[in-house]
Amino acid sequence: MKIAVLGTKGIPNNYGGFEQFAEYLAIGLVKKGHDVTVYNPHYHPYNETRFHDVTIKRVYSPEKYLGSAANFWYDYLCLKDALTQGYDLIYEAGYHSVAPSYAILNIKDKARPLIITNMDGLEWMRSKWNYLTRKLIRKLETIAVNNSHFLISDNLGIQLYYQNTFNKESFFIPYGADLIDEFRPEDLQSTGLVPYGYYLLIARLEPENNIEMILDGYVQSTKILPICIIGNTNSRYGQYLVNKYKDIDIRFLGAIYNKPLLDSLRHFSQIYFHGHSVGGTNPSLLEAMACNCFIVAHDNQFNKSVLQENALYFLDYRNIKVILEQEKTLRSAHFNPFTQGNETKIKNIYNWDSVVTQHELLFEKLIATQRLRS
Repeated sequence: MKIAVLGTKGIPNNYGGFEQFAEYLAIGLVKKGHDVTVYNPHYHPYNETRFHDVTIKRVYSPEKYLGSAANFWYDYLCLKDALTQGYDLIYEAGYHSVAPSYAILNIKDKARPLIITNMDGLEWMRSKWNYLTRKLIRKLETIAVNNSHFLISDNLGIQLYYQNTFNKESFFIPYGADLIDEFRPEDLQSTGLVPYGYYLLIARLEPENNIEMILDGYVQSTKILPICIIGNTNSRYGQYLVNKYKDIDIRFLGAIYNKPLLDSLRHFSQIYFHGHSVGGTNPSLLEAMACNCFIVAHDNQFNKSVLQENALYFLDYRNIKVILEQEKTLRSAHFNPFTQGNETKIKNIYNWDSVVTQHELLFEKLIATQRLRS
């Protein structure tokens, strides 16, 4: 198959979950003998035209001048180009900035290439958006749903949402993670941390990830260990958090993309907090599961569909306070069943080999069906 992956900030990943997914999926499909191209914005620091035999295509993005609004123009340029390159299938990662291009380029009526959209989380639910922006994003969601040839949901809760809201079926295929064979305590030396001497949270510093709720619970508790936050603090909200908690033992470590270091930080944390709340199967949660973390997660259907009974849950800062004050008892009672249950899930459901194979089989089936019809 000849496949293009669009809608990300490029590979190799130096940004977030969709970029990591695009990297693993593209490399995995190439290893299976397929021709895969990933579209990168022109400012991506990787300048080569190939990455592990994946073709890299650089497209201009005016992000420097337009901020996040540049994504609409960038996605349009990528899709317009991809439609002319003879791909069998275009995989769009995310919907809201590409949705207008679906309508402008009239993709619904094109028999080839197939357009598959991964609908990600419920973008309009993010608390950083004002009322008008949320209304716009919901409209874009509707355009994407009605114009895509097929939809993929990475979480059973997302799949149910599209069934109930739009009466649209989607294919459930989650993200993946790899179980780690070895964790090195010496990796922590660069951070000044010691094994099991800290709590950890890894996330984009956005309100809907409930970081402030977790930190408020930490502040209210009879805390013993420091809590470390990994995520870029350069945003307005990131700076707000840094300033709010500047006199407390809360350590903002910034963005870290060194995976072996991240894996060791996860594994040797006393508690791993996961506050994401707006849907989807978050890659950082899967990686925490793969690293045998003792997980405390925000109580919502998306996290619960992944973790099920293998985590503790919170809904407000008071829950965090109680969990921290009962930490030793809770960890002693639940650590082994939680980590063993999550390891089994990674092996059986959320492993990358399975995720890539599921995509390959789905793509082959859809392309074969389309060819028969034409």
